[in-house]
Amino acid sequence: MAIALAGLVTLIGIPAATLVVRGSGIKDPQFVVIDEVAGQLVALIAVPLAWKSFLAGFILFRVFDIVKPPPVRQLEAIPEGTGIVLDDVAAGLYALGTLHLLLHFGLLR
Repeated sequence: MAIALAGLVTLIGIPAATLVVRGSGIKDPQFVVIDEVAGQLVALIAVPLAWKSFLAGFILFRVFDIVKPPPVRQLEAIPEGTGIVLDDVAAGLYALGTLHLLLHFGLLR
């Protein structure tokens, strides 16, 4: 379910963010949050439905979204809505991988 929802939000988010960028003239408007929603949904793919998993996924996503390890920062440079959304999707993928490693090795229950 999270995969389908993340895909749908991403597919809707890219053109929506592009319209906002073009309309506002702002390169990365902070009031656009659909990118954050997409990234957070990616981070929570196939994790247990438990508050610890959700909290860890949220924190990990925020960390990777702020730190922007490669190629997250490079994706941010893609123009308009594509760059706005894809950098958060990539941060979500980093969070997803880290979260699943924590779950696999029993560091998060």
